[in-house]
Amino acid sequence: MNPSYRIGWIGFRVMYATYFRWRVFGAENVPQTGGVILASNHASFLDPPLVGAGLNRDINYLARESLFRFPGIGALLRSWNSVPVDRDGGGARGLKIILERLLAGGAIILFPEGTRTPDGQLQPARSGIGLTVIKSDAPVVPVRVFGTFDAYGKNHKFPRPYRVAVKYGEPLHFEKLRAEAKNCDKARLKEIYQQVADEIMAAIAKLEPKAG
Repeated sequence: MNPSYRIGWIGFRVMYATYFRWRVFGAENVPQTGGVILASNHASFLDPPLVGAGLNRDINYLARESLFRFPGIGALLRSWNSVPVDRDGGGARGLKIILERLLAGGAIILFPEGTRTPDGQLQPARSGIGLTVIKSDAPVVPVRVFGTFDAYGKNHKFPRPYRVAVKYGEPLHFEKLRAEAKNCDKARLKEIYQQVADEIMAAIAKLEPKAG
């Protein structure tokens, strides 16, 4: 962790431990080194730093490209390993940077649902994460956050002191689908992207807030 990231990491850990009385489960399932995709449900703006604060390694985040135009904010986001993406959270440039970070041994958090849930429930996965997974060699760790919608969902103007938790599942590997994707036609390739996304979302849904 660079100094800026570490300061932010400590600050968020203190905030989650005190104001939100957080709990963390399964952090040992995340490899300490090497490229890894952290695939999490998305209920609140609290989710990205929550997923990162629960780990003892730095991770990469996605941030809207327009935010990098502001000198101070842009510098801070870069120091926090943020990847610039377009408004829809994808694009060829964003994908290229994500794959480069993974190839360099970085961890990155992605949200299969694509956006925050409007009602606190898990939403269907979009195929975008499937494309990223297939084009990389990184394992995928399913992650589920709890309580963040109640603490700071779309309908809340300010965060409430609601208890939150984050749980990391066992890594998923997609060697067979990656091998098939190298030689299949375009129609099947699209199916593979969605199949990967659906399998990841199913793994997230199985995670419970308690240990074990």
